[in-house]
Amino acid sequence: MATISKCCISGFKWEGTPTGRDTKLGDLNTYTAVGASGAESDGKGVAILYIHDAFGWTFVNARLLCDAYAEEVGAAVYMPDFFAGEVIPADILNDGKRWGEYDFPGFMARNSRENRWSQIQSAAAALKEEYAKVAVVGFCFGGWGAFQLGSEEFNPRLVDCISVAHPSNLTTNDIDNISVPVQICAPEVDAWFTPALKKYATEVIPTKGVAFDYQHFPGVEHGFATRVDPEKEGEKRAMLRAKRAQVAWLSEWLHGE
Repeated sequence: MATISKCCISGFKWEGTPTGRDTKLGDLNTYTAVGASGAESDGKGVAILYIHDAFGWTFVNARLLCDAYAEEVGAAVYMPDFFAGEVIPADILNDGKRWGEYDFPGFMARNSRENRWSQIQSAAAALKEEYAKVAVVGFCFGGWGAFQLGSEEFNPRLVDCISVAHPSNLTTNDIDNISVPVQICAPEVDAWFTPALKKYATEVIPTKGVAFDYQHFPGVEHGFATRVDPEKEGEKRAMLRAKRAQVAWLSEWLHGE
């Protein structure tokens, strides 16, 4: 199993001002974005649960992505705080000399699957009560959570589709139990989503009777979909390609027939 490393905490903060607002989903602090054609809690609309990466619910890049999904998919997007108020300082992203300032092993222990799964499940269930359809996007830490929400253990379904990019802590059991349409955006280099897990996913998921979209991103690493340097053309293109792919996937399963 990989440990917290450069791939999880390196990258860049993006320029921009989020346009959503801080609300509550159950008892969780939550960033909420609603596009021009999205609607909050009308019982007929569609929602996206965004499960953030290690930089949490206040990270500007994540909030900008929520805004983009809300506008481009036409959905209400909710990103709860799944780290109990703990925030990794975003300004250490591109300063390797500062990585030692933070207790990453302790952070991983405090925010393990066992400690956070009940909150993730409750957040999805709350949205399912209010919206006709619910999708999940998950990045890094959020990847395993998205797969868990799409598990066959939920009947009726808890969510209608999932999309993940560079998932961490994913297991073969998570893959075995998937029962909803699933999209994976996979970088070429990833210490968490290893070649063995990639191979397992691409062999097993097509046998599960669900729609499957596997997107390969050459030349980029773990974190590319949320923390690339926008000044680097190859990285920027990969990030934008991932966003476009996710918007198309979410739109299909939230608005398609």
